[in-house]
Amino acid sequence: MTRILKLFLLLFTTTVVSQNNDITSKLYETYNTYKETSLGERRIKHTDIQPLIDRLKENSKYTIKKVGQSIEGRDLSLISIGSGKTNVLLWSQMHGDEPTATQAIFDIFNFLNGSEFSDEKEAILSNLTLHFLPMLNPDGAENFTRRNALGVDINRDAVRLESPESKTLKRVRDSLNADFGFNLHDQSIYYNAERTDKPATISYLAPAYNYEKDINTVRGNAMKVIVFMNSIIQKYAPGQVGRYNDDFEPRAFGDNIQKWGTSTILIESGGYKNDVEKQEIRRLNYVSILSAIYSIAKENYKNISIKEYDKIPQNDRKLFDLKILGATYTLLDNNYTIDLGINHLEVDNEDHSDYYNIGKVMDQGDLSTYYGYNTFDASDYRIIEGNIYPKVFKSIKDLSGLDTYELLKSGYTYVQLEELPKDKKYTSLPINLIKAGNKTPKLVLKPGANSTFLLQKNDTIDYAVINGFLINLKTKESHFKNALIYR
Repeated sequence: MTRILKLFLLLFTTTVVSQNNDITSKLYETYNTYKETSLGERRIKHTDIQPLIDRLKENSKYTIKKVGQSIEGRDLSLISIGSGKTNVLLWSQMHGDEPTATQAIFDIFNFLNGSEFSDEKEAILSNLTLHFLPMLNPDGAENFTRRNALGVDINRDAVRLESPESKTLKRVRDSLNADFGFNLHDQSIYYNAERTDKPATISYLAPAYNYEKDINTVRGNAMKVIVFMNSIIQKYAPGQVGRYNDDFEPRAFGDNIQKWGTSTILIESGGYKNDVEKQEIRRLNYVSILSAIYSIAKENYKNISIKEYDKIPQNDRKLFDLKILGATYTLLDNNYTIDLGINHLEVDNEDHSDYYNIGKVMDQGDLSTYYGYNTFDASDYRIIEGNIYPKVFKSIKDLSGLDTYELLKSGYTYVQLEELPKDKKYTSLPINLIKAGNKTPKLVLKPGANSTFLLQKNDTIDYAVINGFLINLKTKESHFKNALIYR
């Protein structure tokens, strides 16, 4: 290739990305106009999206078909719009506890129904036909769990096709002979972009279709779209994009759909600081998916080099919710310097509509190669055990006038109650509750242990870690969610 031709292609690609970035900026800035406000938290269920699907049925632009049923009898709907010859299939929530993109899909419907972006929507809908399977595993969503009612991981059922949900996805893909497929997931919030402290807020993958990881035109087109999407996300979450491992998994849908001739793009929604319900990540899904769809409609992706694909850093898993660095810990009268990695594990309530956190030590020792969403340098602090406040209160109502921050400063991390709240395992107060007369759990720092302790410097307690949440006792600043109730 001549130097002049190379320069031309570089300038052409730069122009394409620049033009699409202008559209992307407008999509990002106007997002709240189109956000589906009825879906505001992660634990959405089939009953939450059905009224939204019913509303779409009233719009003649959409074709809505029942294409299957889950094991427990919940309808699987395929929602189609557009008249173009290129078929794009988007499926979400094949894992029931991965709903971020499901929410973004309904934001996209609101965008398509809106009055703005008329030229862009005309380009999309005249060149493409979009097909959405917005909740492939509604039974799993009901219990906010990865697997379906059979206990099967649908994403490992592409060959045997034992589950009805798997059969539906295969049948839909084959009937459309889809040109592009968007395989939409959530991943652990503890993934980071390799060798950085940045969370892998969005991770991409053009799945391999064989063990050799060959790149044909189908897979190559997926890589080109991913390169473009990466350029979009970098604008709003710089350094927070990862590349998922591309080892071939012969049972997985993404790998097989790639093999069956559909250019398949895996999107994994990870973590973003102070975005527990993943609403900013939902916005990034909306922006990047719509931008990618527009690029496919305009066929701009074809001129993007796949060489940039391998430059996206790989996913690593070296993040904690809280990293405490260099604290002094006394064990058997000897002092040790240790780092602590603490995560806020989620425990669902009975109907899986909400959750509480249990803060646990995940690792300790030298954690210099790990990172935290929040990192506290405790090199001047000593870890000390908290005590039970000696006064006994009758019930939680009697704690209304209690200054819990002063108690924490005084070395108390537990309050005694004669009557603990029934059927409740946590409290919104920043101090643990315990049944009067019971002993506190002894502070022994080890992986798997609950993380409640105090940080003392020069005989002054400046910080408390209550159920894994760091509280600045001087400013009362924290991202505290809940403490625990001990019976």
